[in-house]
Amino acid sequence: MKRLLLGAAAFIAFAAPAVAADLPARTYTKAPAYTAPEVVYNWTGFYIGGNIGGAFSGNNSLEGSGGRFMGGVQGGVDYQFATNWVIGAEAQYDWLSSNNNGVLFPGGTLVTSNNDQLGSVTGRLGYTWGPALLYAKGGYAWRDNNNIGASVGGAPVAFTTDGSHRDGYTVGAGLEYMFAPSWSAKVEYQYYNFGNTTFTSGPADIVGSRFRDDEHTVKVGVNYRFGWGGPVATRY
Repeated sequence: MKRLLLGAAAFIAFAAPAVAADLPARTYTKAPAYTAPEVVYNWTGFYIGGNIGGAFSGNNSLEGSGGRFMGGVQGGVDYQFATNWVIGAEAQYDWLSSNNNGVLFPGGTLVTSNNDQLGSVTGRLGYTWGPALLYAKGGYAWRDNNNIGASVGGAPVAFTTDGSHRDGYTVGAGLEYMFAPSWSAKVEYQYYNFGNTTFTSGPADIVGSRFRDDEHTVKVGVNYRFGWGGPVATRY
């Protein structure tokens, strides 16, 4: 028995290195590279905000082409669809600083005009990539009563025009950027047109005169967004 055990031990000692040599080498597996989560920006939801900027009347305007300060508020709703497209609606209301410009006619009649409030209700369509949204807008525009005055030698004179021209249209475009969860900033150009005002009676030098009622505006603003599904999400 002792010889048998010694023989078995000798065989195992001899065979073990040979068996080990026949085993395949261990395969090295590289750990997968880390992939950062993708940030997905969601523009769907309601928002409110404020804006400041400047308004500039056209050259053929009773207010002249001088600029005026403006500031106001806006609110709206957006819906993001087809991955990169955003459709929405927005209401905006702005106050304008006073304007003392006027037009002096050859006969000595001074005509002044000043409106200090602008509003609009528009639809908008935009294209988004990442945190940016480029959009166009257009729709209904409103302004307060166009306060027109006429005077000769400093004394007010009577006159009439063909209407108040309070209602009109507006078009514009802008760029909005989502700089933090629920917050976005924008820069926007918006044009307001309220037709033309014609003097139908008054001093002879102003009767029949016609002026355009429009405003060119440039605004910057900030919006707070109440997202239906959250303004920012992560995707792995």
